[in-house]
Amino acid sequence: MSENEPSIQVEPIHLKDLAAALPHTRIFASTPFDAISDLDRIERVTAKAGAVLVEAGQPWLYYWLLLDGEIRAERPESGGTMTLVGIARAGEGFGEVPLLTGRPTSMFCISATKDSVLLRFTEQDFWSLLACCPAIRKTVLADSAQRLQAYQVEAIHREKLVSLGTLAAGLMHELHNPGSAAKRAASQLRENLLRLQQLSLRSSSKPKTPAQLQCMKDLLEHALHGCNQPAMSSLEQADAEEAMSQWLAGAGVENAFTIGPVFVSMGFDRHEIACVQEHFDPESFSDALNWFGALVSSVSLVCAIEESISRISDLVMAVKKFAYDERTPDKDLDVHDSLQSTLTILGHKLRLKQIQVEKRFAASPSTIRTRGSALSQVWTNLIDNAVDASPEGAKLEIATWSEPESLVVSIGDHGAGIPPDVLPHIFEPFFTTKPQGSGTGLGLEIVNRIVTQKFGGKIEVESQPGNTRFIIRLPVKTPSA
Repeated sequence: MSENEPSIQVEPIHLKDLAAALPHTRIFASTPFDAISDLDRIERVTAKAGAVLVEAGQPWLYYWLLLDGEIRAERPESGGTMTLVGIARAGEGFGEVPLLTGRPTSMFCISATKDSVLLRFTEQDFWSLLACCPAIRKTVLADSAQRLQAYQVEAIHREKLVSLGTLAAGLMHELHNPGSAAKRAASQLRENLLRLQQLSLRSSSKPKTPAQLQCMKDLLEHALHGCNQPAMSSLEQADAEEAMSQWLAGAGVENAFTIGPVFVSMGFDRHEIACVQEHFDPESFSDALNWFGALVSSVSLVCAIEESISRISDLVMAVKKFAYDERTPDKDLDVHDSLQSTLTILGHKLRLKQIQVEKRFAASPSTIRTRGSALSQVWTNLIDNAVDASPEGAKLEIATWSEPESLVVSIGDHGAGIPPDVLPHIFEPFFTTKPQGSGTGLGLEIVNRIVTQKFGGKIEVESQPGNTRFIIRLPVKTPSA
């Protein structure tokens, strides 16, 4: 708090001077003044509207009692915005939660929304109030429980929204790529069909010999089964395309460098196409290959559309597995499918940092008895954290294996590791090492709660610089939810 600012004034005051005002506050309403007469001098704070009493991240030293005005608490977010957490009005106290929980700094920005008058009690005076006055103790503890519950509910909801945001962002990126590819392929397919029609009309006046028809039939058979060609390296493909295009150009084929790469992508070599040169006269040779090139290109585009739609279908299936209805009866859940669905949805984030995923799925059987798929939230939190911790181009390792009565999942990264002084606290509620406003501190707490309480399992952490692993042991037969 900047007490040097003219908008805030602090003055010591005798408690007896407030004997008329204290009974109108919640914590002193049922407490005789004589019971608190040992607290002789406290501080009165006068704050103008807009004055900041406590900045987020500053030490929390006082319990506050608002005599007049209005105070608001706001949480700073990573984007620079502020989220309203609560409002205190005349007669209400606040600030007991950090003192009771031992939190050394404020999570919120505390400011006056109206001209306000407050009393502030040091930590020592706060504990003295609780020790001497049962009615004050009861009110303060009730306020604390209510605020902790409200904040925990809000924070858990916020953590779910963060997970949902991660899911939605990844899904939108994943859907955008195949959707755009299908749209481009459909547009090119329309152009190819127009060109096919033009070339067909041009060659229709010339009857075809049996040898010509057999040649085109053989090539068409190849084209219709050319979608799943073995992948070539970039250098091999470039060399093959250059050789095919040069041969077509040397044979006098129009658009040689356009249709050459199409033939290569569908697995054709020039020896197969040589039958066209052999059976067609020079005048018809170019038209025949351009017609065939347009047809092959169309088949290739249909393959691309088919692959894009298949990719979208896979994503939809992954989301269905990810968000399996919790109200369904107990069923067997394949942990490998659950992990793969999460990796599919987070695929964009993995590619963004060029992170390779090494999967060693050795658990057999790979199913556990469960209701719903809260495990998806476990995998999302752990894999998302591992990606954040990993340097660009690193490797993420996911392994499963079987132990007596348990299925074990290990998720490891090669980031900086978790400091030894932080490691014992990572599963504590609201504990986070992320910057103010960037995390709720509930992600790993929720992971731990799902694994241990919902599934009756165990979770362990091994961490050193360059190697961190979360090891989850799940009973093969879990208790019903």
